[in-house]
Amino acid sequence: MSTVYLNGVFMAAEEAKVSVFDRGFLFADSVYELIPVVDGQGLEMQAHLQRFANSLNAIGITVEMDWQQLCLQLVEHNGGGHQAVYIQVSRGSEGRRSMTYSAAIQPTVFACCQPIPAPLARPVEQVNGVKVVLTEDVRWGRCDIKSTMLLPNILARQLAQRAGAEDALLVKGGLVLEGSSCNLFIVLNGEIVTPPLSPHILGGTTRSLLLQLARQAAMPVSETDISVAELYSAEEVWLSSSSRGVLPVVKVDEQPVANGQPGPVWAKMAALYQQHTGTYTQP
Repeated sequence: MSTVYLNGVFMAAEEAKVSVFDRGFLFADSVYELIPVVDGQGLEMQAHLQRFANSLNAIGITVEMDWQQLCLQLVEHNGGGHQAVYIQVSRGSEGRRSMTYSAAIQPTVFACCQPIPAPLARPVEQVNGVKVVLTEDVRWGRCDIKSTMLLPNILARQLAQRAGAEDALLVKGGLVLEGSSCNLFIVLNGEIVTPPLSPHILGGTTRSLLLQLARQAAMPVSETDISVAELYSAEEVWLSSSSRGVLPVVKVDEQPVANGQPGPVWAKMAALYQQHTGTYTQP
């Protein structure tokens, strides 16, 4: 039986209840964050919590909490090890359905966790490449806010699953933006390229880390728009997220990426990621 946190109390998941009038349930008036905790350490914890604070601020919800302590306590309540901690804050409930809300409304704070494998926790040469598919981006205009309004993302991910793919890359106006739950990198003419931060993408913590590691290693990097044509002609394609680290893509739709094998630039980046995060140590 797993333990969750709800409005100040740790309790069995089966005992947790939220009002049917909660605005997160009725309107997706809520934001969330997902933080991997590996061996008691949150991966890029402060970056996750800053993004969470930005999302809360963007929709005008104020909560005074020690989020880091909550994450670590919740993992401990659930047996430790490698856990993904999910935190969600909704605007709360006033016992009615209304488009408007009062200044006195109290947010609903919920958190849970579940076991996960440590991201990229095996030798680089044993990591298999994955397939992605392309689909039109039909999300709202503020994808930089980590909102629980994820129906378009869910539909895109289901499309990918039906196609036997890891994820779906979202396309708008001829540009490839990101995946349904990950950021996108390509290698083009030897340069690492990722779309620039904007309201159209979510600034991933792993995306930020990879850029930092690449620049420290003097690897050429550019934050530039990526066209569909550039994606198809790329020497390498990667996905990045907190739960997956950085994964090589070897097929886009049914077209192989280069020779259909993980590339050397990815291998170098993956090794830098493993060294930084400690998710894999050479025996």
